[in-house]
Amino acid sequence: MGKLALVAKITHVPSMYLSELDGPRKGCRQAAIDGHHEIGKRCRELGVDTIIVFDTHWLVNAGYHINCAPHWEGTYTSGELPHFISNMPYDLNGNPELGNLLAKVCNEQGVEALAHDSTTLAPEYGTLVPMRYMNQDNHFKVISVSALCTVHYLNDSARLGWAMRKAIEEQYDGTVAILASGSLSHRFAQNGQAPDFSDKVWSPFLETLDHEVVRMWENAEWEKFCGMLPEYAIKGHGEGMMHDTAMMLGALGWSEYDGKAEVLTPYFGSSGTGQINCVFPVTPQTGNAVPAPQASKQAELAYGESRV
Repeated sequence: MGKLALVAKITHVPSMYLSELDGPRKGCRQAAIDGHHEIGKRCRELGVDTIIVFDTHWLVNAGYHINCAPHWEGTYTSGELPHFISNMPYDLNGNPELGNLLAKVCNEQGVEALAHDSTTLAPEYGTLVPMRYMNQDNHFKVISVSALCTVHYLNDSARLGWAMRKAIEEQYDGTVAILASGSLSHRFAQNGQAPDFSDKVWSPFLETLDHEVVRMWENAEWEKFCGMLPEYAIKGHGEGMMHDTAMMLGALGWSEYDGKAEVLTPYFGSSGTGQINCVFPVTPQTGNAVPAPQASKQAELAYGESRV
């Protein structure tokens, strides 16, 4: 029925907002902003009606959560970096119908997910920043998915991504894009040293590791990358423990995915972190390589043991 038309891994660095404002950082992130504009343009050309954002700034300690309220409007200031994003207005429309469908299919596939269509919870800046540049005229509806998952298995996140693709393709009457909103390495510069690392990565090791990962993506080395993802998420200081990336790859087919990344905004450093905008072509997939939901398996084992 429906179509997953575009998938991308994107930056949401708050210096993009600073880049708009008069001051010493004006224009500093124009390349990243241009990358977002291009993704928004492609989504329009593909007929996308809704953008799903896997947001690594939405922290959750239990379950997976889907913010699909009909509308959000307000003024946002970052609690983490209020000197970067302060008093940023936002006005977005959600898609409760699709959000509830996504949660239903995720649960059917063994991943506990809750849709929130009647909530005062506003999106975090992992959603708000890209929508500022891709969706200023509210052309797209938006759904935000929690991807800063503190006690979750990467396998569950991969299965969530695949379940969402199946929900879109088999039960939704529309066209959807998925954005994994998070960095590669995410080691911020040490306090007091941030100005020295405004356009740099924290260490040569992390920068080299990130470049190797991008090379793998461009060469479709997905079996190798999926195998190293858990270790990369830890040793590479992956943002949100790389749950957004696992979700994205689950939607793409995991280790059987055969597409090559197209880099729109070349890799760059920001406050010590490694950032990029790149698009992944959506190819036909069976889902056979996508991991089973590990949390459900653990629950079954615990339940079985309690009955013995």
